[in-house]
Amino acid sequence: QVQLVESGGGLVQAGGSLRLSCAASGRTFSNYAMGWFRQAPGQEREFVAVINWNTVTGYADSVKGRFTISRDHAKNTVYLQMNSLKPEDTAVYYCAATIKRGLFRSRDECDYWGQGTQVTVSS
Repeated sequence: QVQLVESGGGLVQAGGSLRLSCAASGRTFSNYAMGWFRQAPGQEREFVAVINWNTVTGYADSVKGRFTISRDHAKNTVYLQMNSLKPEDTAVYYCAATIKRGLFRSRDECDYWGQGTQVTVSS
């Protein structure tokens, strides 16, 4: 059974930083893309960042320059370093993975999801 387990969420003041982790088990994703989405209350789940097997990355415009995605193939884990956090970054952050080739930016392209971790940025 494939599982994606996120950790690292919490409460932080505006301008602060957090690092999210997502550990995968049940299969390896070393040949595929992994990434992050987020969902704020009353809003749809939106793309945040993605990283391919060869470390090619993609970011939503709203986080570009502030967030950095990385991965450790040996640990089957993907990370999201979030700097200069803003109140509008407040959301539940979900890890996602695919077993299709290429990067993803939409929910429909993802095959596996984590349970989510809450990130709250106070002003």
